[in-house]
Amino acid sequence: MVLGWGCRRTRGEEFMIYKDAKQPIGVRVKDLLGRMTLEEKIGQMAQIDRTVATADIVKNYYIGSLLSGGGSTPLPHATAADWVNMVNDFQKGSLSTRLGIPMIYGIDAVHGHNNVYNATIFPHNIGLGAARDPELLRRIGDATAVEVRATGIPYAFAPCIAVCRDPRWGRCYESYSEDPKIVEEMTDIILGLQGEIPKGSEQGVPYVAGKNKVAACAKHFVGDGGTTKGINENNTLTDMHGLLSIHMPAYYDAINKGVATVMISYSSWNGNKMHANNELITGFLKGKLKFKGFVISDWQGIDRITSPPHSNYTYSVLESVLAGIDMIMIPYNFTEFIDDLMYLVKNNFIQMARIDDAVGRILLVKFTLGLFENPLADLSLVNEVGSQAHRNLAREAVRKSLVLLKNGKNANDSVLPLPKKVGKILVAGSHADNLGYQCGGWTIAWQGFSGNNYTSGTTILSAISSAVDKDTEVIYSENPDSEYVKSHNFNYAVVVVGEHPYTESAGDSQTLTMADPGPRCHQKSWLPGTEGQGVSDVLFGDYGFTGKLSRTWFKTVDQLPMNVGDSHYDPLFPFGFGLTTKTTVSRSLSAGVDGRPYVPVIMIFVFIGLYFQGKFLS
Repeated sequence: MVLGWGCRRTRGEEFMIYKDAKQPIGVRVKDLLGRMTLEEKIGQMAQIDRTVATADIVKNYYIGSLLSGGGSTPLPHATAADWVNMVNDFQKGSLSTRLGIPMIYGIDAVHGHNNVYNATIFPHNIGLGAARDPELLRRIGDATAVEVRATGIPYAFAPCIAVCRDPRWGRCYESYSEDPKIVEEMTDIILGLQGEIPKGSEQGVPYVAGKNKVAACAKHFVGDGGTTKGINENNTLTDMHGLLSIHMPAYYDAINKGVATVMISYSSWNGNKMHANNELITGFLKGKLKFKGFVISDWQGIDRITSPPHSNYTYSVLESVLAGIDMIMIPYNFTEFIDDLMYLVKNNFIQMARIDDAVGRILLVKFTLGLFENPLADLSLVNEVGSQAHRNLAREAVRKSLVLLKNGKNANDSVLPLPKKVGKILVAGSHADNLGYQCGGWTIAWQGFSGNNYTSGTTILSAISSAVDKDTEVIYSENPDSEYVKSHNFNYAVVVVGEHPYTESAGDSQTLTMADPGPRCHQKSWLPGTEGQGVSDVLFGDYGFTGKLSRTWFKTVDQLPMNVGDSHYDPLFPFGFGLTTKTTVSRSLSAGVDGRPYVPVIMIFVFIGLYFQGKFLS
């Protein structure tokens, strides 16, 4: 007996069309939406942090999504199995609701699965932009997806496709380049995270290829890298042509590659908060670009619509939902959001059609991910976290991302590659034996960490020690004085310095100066992640330097903002600059090194865009 189009009776039980995996996703979404109460719909639009969640809260408020903010973990040094068990416990709360709609768990996995102990940490985006290798990005996306799924999580807040136009911005290292064309090319990481979109797919419809893939998130829409003086969350002043030609192109590519979600930027465009911008979110993103996935706010992003933040939260809820944001990253006071949105809908400030659009998009992504068929994760992938294959890939990414700015006095008097067999090498600097400094922000903790005890990997010091001949003595001194250097008769020194880790506004700097010891540039290493052997690979000639600057290297901060193509372009090193070296099977000590009246110094900088003065050592 047929009971309407949405269900039919089979052996005395009602059969729900939305539960039938053989039905088209659009049909399943429509069927499920038609069964949901307003409370269930509004719950789907809420994303809350794991620290305020329980299985009962997820069940009683019909919460649609949970997340781990930076550093929000089940417990210190949590294993992949610990993560799986935590996510599954929350998911069981969702599955016990009347309709059994699974929640979707999200996490910042911006350079590998960076919140997770022992996960593989890849170079940050600025380094990957220097590698100029979309196929490498695709493989990194694939490895990241597997490690994220290994912990029971199906949703990654990546990639950041900001176009950083001013290195004073604290998030500049999260940008692939100042050049929108390079950022466009790097969106191939989405094909690794989600899978290759099938030919003939409908424009803007999300695609996720299976249980080893995740829903990706293109962020932060739009113009986050163009704010005045690089001030985080500030105002991007440009006309529509500038917005479309510089900051928007990567979104075209991301949507063409089936990206599942888009995150809105904290920043404003010509004074208008992006979290309240109906013209760009609903009109352009959903309308002109035909994006069919869901739009998510940033962390407490709607609060910042008002100044001071959260001063009129009901207004912020109204403006953000009407602008076209579908899921709100609250992340703590979720009852306030639910109550306010309920009030706004019941009193006709927000029409039910807007709610149905939001929830339909969220359900579309959940069906696409296969969450209704496989809501609970298992332990089958736990050994993928930090696997040797992934660490080898990260090592490859490190060596391809390194940019060589100077190599000796001239082409005929080069220093690199270094000999592996010498008497004694000095390794110095604050970043030579510090895995946290090497990885940068967004690693284990939100602002990163210092030391070698919070995750696994290979420091640059360890990599050098492993790379040299067994008879070569490697001595480490973080900050040696000149007398120490003179008295030890070193053949050469490798000095590794850089910034301390930071994220977001904590990294904003109008001076771009570095703490002591003030470095003099010789070779730059960005933020390479956990695999320091990628640095030693090119220092000693096992591989050649190939990286090219993904952004302009300025002479003074007074020149900023300055990007390739500007009329006042006068860089210290231009966009695209990078010396190359040849590989060498072996190189012993030669007169070219030993015969000099001073110790050759190789400077490695682990950072994104600091200003320094002085001549270069060789």
